[in-house]
Amino acid sequence: MDIIIQLVLGAIGGNLGGALLKNLSLGTVGNSIAGILGGGLGGQLIGPLLGAAGGGMLGNVAGGGVGGIVVMVVVGLIKSMLAKK
Repeated sequence: MDIIIQLVLGAIGGNLGGALLKNLSLGTVGNSIAGILGGGLGGQLIGPLLGAAGGGMLGNVAGGGVGGIVVMVVVGLIKSMLAKK
């Protein structure tokens, strides 16, 4: 159940990041895919850290959402740098 929460929140985070940073947006589908990947990664990295502090659900939410935004921004930056060449 935790991984599903992380993936869904990653997709939401990716789309939220795309809406806030329009110049790095990958479109709805691209933001969702990058967010899902980031949500899975972020949830696995950040989740246990916050989970150990007593916030299991908080770790899933933070890891999934933040991971989704971070990966979307990184992919958006790479895409914009390659487009300039």
